[in-house]
Amino acid sequence: MKAIRRFTVRTVVPGPIGALPRLATNLRWSWHLPTRRLFESLDPVLWEDARHDPLAMLAAISREQLNALAEDPEVVARVAEADRSLAVYLDEPRWYQSLGGDAPKTIAYFSPEFGISEVLPQYSGGLGILAGDHLKSASDLGVPLIGVGLLYQAGYFKQSLSRDAWQQETYPLLDPDALPLTLLREDDGAPVQISLPLPEGRVLRAHIWRADVGRVPLLLLDSNVAENDAAARGVTDRLYGGGGDHRLTQELLLGMGGVKALRVHARLTGTPAPEVFHTNEGHAGFLGIERIRELMDPALTANPLSWAEALTAGRASTVFTTHTPVPAGIDRFPRSMIEHFFAGELAPGVPVHEILALGAENYDGGNPDVFNMAVMGLRLAQRANGVAKLHGVVSREMFSGLWPGFDHDDVPITSVTNGVHVPTWVDPQLAQLAREKFGADVLDGPDWSKVYEVGDSDVWALRRRLRSALVADARRRLRSSWKKRGAADAQLAWTDSALDPDVLTIGFARRVPTYKRLTLMLRDPARLKALLLHPENPIQLVIAGKSHPADDAGKKMIQELVQFTDDPEVRHRIVFLPNYDIAMARTLFPGCDVWLNNPLRPLEACGTSGMKAAINGSLNLSVMDGWWDELYDGENGWAIPTANQGTSDEERDDIESAALYELLETQVAPRFYGDLVSDGAGAAGPSHPGSGGLPSHWISMIKHTISKLGPAVSAERMVQEYVQRLYQPAAAAGRAAQDGDYAATKEFSAWIGRVRSEWGGIRVEHVESHGLADEPQIGQALAVRANVFLGGLTPDDVAVSVSYGRVGDSDELSDTRTLALDSAVDLGGGRHQFVAELVIDRSGSFGYGVQVLPRHASLANSAELGLIVTA
Repeated sequence: MKAIRRFTVRTVVPGPIGALPRLATNLRWSWHLPTRRLFESLDPVLWEDARHDPLAMLAAISREQLNALAEDPEVVARVAEADRSLAVYLDEPRWYQSLGGDAPKTIAYFSPEFGISEVLPQYSGGLGILAGDHLKSASDLGVPLIGVGLLYQAGYFKQSLSRDAWQQETYPLLDPDALPLTLLREDDGAPVQISLPLPEGRVLRAHIWRADVGRVPLLLLDSNVAENDAAARGVTDRLYGGGGDHRLTQELLLGMGGVKALRVHARLTGTPAPEVFHTNEGHAGFLGIERIRELMDPALTANPLSWAEALTAGRASTVFTTHTPVPAGIDRFPRSMIEHFFAGELAPGVPVHEILALGAENYDGGNPDVFNMAVMGLRLAQRANGVAKLHGVVSREMFSGLWPGFDHDDVPITSVTNGVHVPTWVDPQLAQLAREKFGADVLDGPDWSKVYEVGDSDVWALRRRLRSALVADARRRLRSSWKKRGAADAQLAWTDSALDPDVLTIGFARRVPTYKRLTLMLRDPARLKALLLHPENPIQLVIAGKSHPADDAGKKMIQELVQFTDDPEVRHRIVFLPNYDIAMARTLFPGCDVWLNNPLRPLEACGTSGMKAAINGSLNLSVMDGWWDELYDGENGWAIPTANQGTSDEERDDIESAALYELLETQVAPRFYGDLVSDGAGAAGPSHPGSGGLPSHWISMIKHTISKLGPAVSAERMVQEYVQRLYQPAAAAGRAAQDGDYAATKEFSAWIGRVRSEWGGIRVEHVESHGLADEPQIGQALAVRANVFLGGLTPDDVAVSVSYGRVGDSDELSDTRTLALDSAVDLGGGRHQFVAELVIDRSGSFGYGVQVLPRHASLANSAELGLIVTA
């Protein structure tokens, strides 16, 4: 008989060890090794059975065993020490508290997924892992962040393989009571509910669950509420499931419902209202509409703002981060669907046509029939960024239609390169080595350069231990996968010797859309087989990844790869491990000698998997895309050359796969196995039995990688950049917008309206220069004068400048600099003369042009309104 209802009963823990549930519920344990080891020590077997989940372990432990633990003075003391450690961590001032009183009091961070730990499976890939690392690092730095997301009843799918290697998905339902979550309740104990009015008089209600990520609360909205109808209960059924109305309703709940959840949380906890709203990708963009609704609602404010004023106020304190370098990766909905949802009471008083305009692709190449979530996100935020320098370049080009007339370099989208949370992703063995050698924790403000003080033999021995741990884990997972595919135990003895802890190990793990090219390595199967089975310099590959359930092309790539790995001739050298998740990644990243990444350039926004490998001493072998494009230096790995632009898809893959094989054959493998020097004791290097030496060049590359990339790829560096470059300016702008009952906002909004109405009449009527010699030389001054008709605007409303630099064959300027022109003469009739003295600073082809841009103290960037006049 099957149960008709399922629920989790939490254990009552005896007083002397009563802190255990608190330690298990705060997810700091997921990156705080002493707390993890405390739980493991209570019952190592049960810890393994519970899959390293403290709450599951406490639920399974017997009352008798708990009582025995509570009577053990050593256990009681260790629990008390862990509890004190957590209390200090939660309360002590950290980096952020040194910034002073002007730093934002609270920052809201919205994301559709969060990868905190495998015990809270609310993530699918890089976006979620990045969001989780953002929260953890914010906690470590003391940043007063609040995360906002959705609680998916089945999370993302679990992956297995059929007999013929086709990806299969299952969606086991999660019990929130068994997760490290707390239901937000009113003072009378009733669960908090927020609601959104839907079309046809329906209502979408949601509960709010709170996860504690160290110091950072994460609010997760759950539509599985009894009062909802069946469709509404299923809104948060699974991550990235469904489409159409279902997907749109999810994003409305995340954005608009998320703002409502923040208001309730502030009311119940006394937490200051957020001063900055950070939208992590366009999925949460509707948060801006809810904030506008609040400012326009006469029931919420005595002096409601107009649409234009509310939009101006909301933009000031909003940050938008785009994560996709391809238009196909952006959510787009039919305009009619957006109109249908907002025609009712979802945002009363907010003009529907204005909402539609925010997501309109009203630019060259745009589709007038769709509503673009990323476009709305950019229009609702005064500050925007990509997630790597190259991705910033790609984003400025991709969204340039929103800023017609501007050079791509001037599109106001900056970049903050992603990072990874070091305490989560550094292997404990590496951390232990640092403690032994330096008496300091590599996880606490590490001095990465100290790696040079570690002996080569110690580094090489550590690398072999990490590789051996990966091999053991991979064999276990491989055997399990084959059994699920229908193999019998008698057929699986070979899995006990699959992979070799003394062979160069290359890792490849990520989501499997086609642009990441999982199967590029299979372009020439015979050549790959020769690399795997090379008699002196063999390689082995450990591969993992999930394809979206609706992506048959991605599933076909997985099937093709797995069928290659099934070949008895090579299956001991290449394996595919299903159900890639955080738990697998913790062994996979440290255990690989080389991390492989071969996407189509420039379609990788950042790609943080290689960062996680690098902080563990793995070298990267990657196409020059994402973060690798800016941080590759020739000694931290290898760059895979890319084909020229315009090359056909087939020829491109042929060229780039050949380059990959060439690097593996002639550089990577020979360097791993060769270049041997004595280890000083006459002992064999761990991966060179009988050789009596160590690969000195390879080890020097490991040390260089850890020393140089360690600080560069840290998520602490990333979060500090967000705070200093985006959050603090956004908070200052938001405060200024509210001053004097939004007086500054009203003035700025009126100014924007006036400038937009007059801008079409502005023209540069005449430009002249004086003082140029017959043979111009560097250092010569040139007087530039521009006569500009401003109509109803004044010189204070505009910034007139001369841009100068090198001139190409098509008269396009490059390598430009800008010099402001001053208003010298009022010529009457709305005409003004602007002048400046330009010093020629370079030889060769030289030229200049004049541009007019809006100017106002409240503009974050002179290009943000998309208005420009050039001559």
